Amino acid sequence: MVSDVVNTSELHKVDPVFGQLSFDNHEQVVFCNDKDTGLKAIIGIHNTVLGPALGGTRMWQYKNEWEALNDVLRLSRGMTFKSAITGLNLGGGKAVIIGDAKTQKTPELMRKFGEFVHSLSGRYITAEDVGMETSDMDIVRGVTPYVTGISESKGGAGNPSPITAYGVFMGMKAAAKYKFGSDILEDKTVYVQGIGHVGEALVEHLTNEGANVVIADINEERLQLVSEKYGAEIYRGEDLYTEDMDIYAPCALGATINDDSIYKLKAKIIAGAANNQLKDEVKHGEMLRDRGIAYAPDFLINAGGIINVYAELEGYGKAEIMRKTENIYNTTLEIFKHSETNNSTTHNSALSIALNRIETRKKEANK
Repeated sequence: MVSDVVNTSELHKVDPVFGQLSFDNHEQVVFCNDKDTGLKAIIGIHNTVLGPALGGTRMWQYKNEWEALNDVLRLSRGMTFKSAITGLNLGGGKAVIIGDAKTQKTPELMRKFGEFVHSLSGRYITAEDVGMETSDMDIVRGVTPYVTGISESKGGAGNPSPITAYGVFMGMKAAAKYKFGSDILEDKTVYVQGIGHVGEALVEHLTNEGANVVIADINEERLQLVSEKYGAEIYRGEDLYTEDMDIYAPCALGATINDDSIYKLKAKIIAGAANNQLKDEVKHGEMLRDRGIAYAPDFLINAGGIINVYAELEGYGKAEIMRKTENIYNTTLEIFKHSETNNSTTHNSALSIALNRIETRKKEANK
């Protein structure tokens, strides 16, 4: 699994927060520490112009605290644009807990984390992300109402992964419509990198449509399970990016689109669930455009999860969740057309639309 954090040498250690490019005018960054439970967490609140900051909690064994800080800043910033472009009245936030989710996560640690979330009085609402389960959100719910993605039995919308995967599938089909002239994925070769909850659900959609699916993951047990369940081919090669494929779907952590991979990549479309897929948004977005690779912006097509948990706040049901998620198809097509018309990268086109909505709301509030 490839991390979407940058090397510590790239960070400005004199100004560890304000000096980072990923800081990007965050409103608030909260460092959480509890000796008794071993909790070390960072909550990033990027922007609350459209509403409270909502974003999942990721538990990951970072190499150091610099990596964790950079990750939470990049992720919370991405959540701002994800909510804005999807039309949700939410801001962008994210949290990371430093540690091994398999060995260091305890109910006590999750409750303590929930107390820190509660101390922000609703400015940040948490949810599930890498290293977290719906049951963890249920524990957090025991100490704060500022959490989504809790069990359906407790009145929540449940695990957001299937909806996230469906949104990615919709975005992928829109990209195919733009690039190939048809959104039918039958017989298209799709490499899915990362087959966690979202990746597996995406494999199911692709298999049902008749695509040729190849899967890659660092977890051999998951590879065998998903391969047997859906008949997907397991990738055993040395360098996935050099393989012949129609669509590359990064669904693990981010930054897999970088100086090294872009020149090797033979895919005609990139459409996946991972956050922050472009290591450098400007540089690598332009490189993809120059190479003629259609990139479906990650913060747009992976928005199904936040649409799902937003339902808990707004009180709408499954039918409306599916309608909003299916609309990712239309928005993705709009982004490709906007990019072509304005001679910009798809990332910049999506970003400009998201920023315009935020600026419009800010002006309305200041009248």
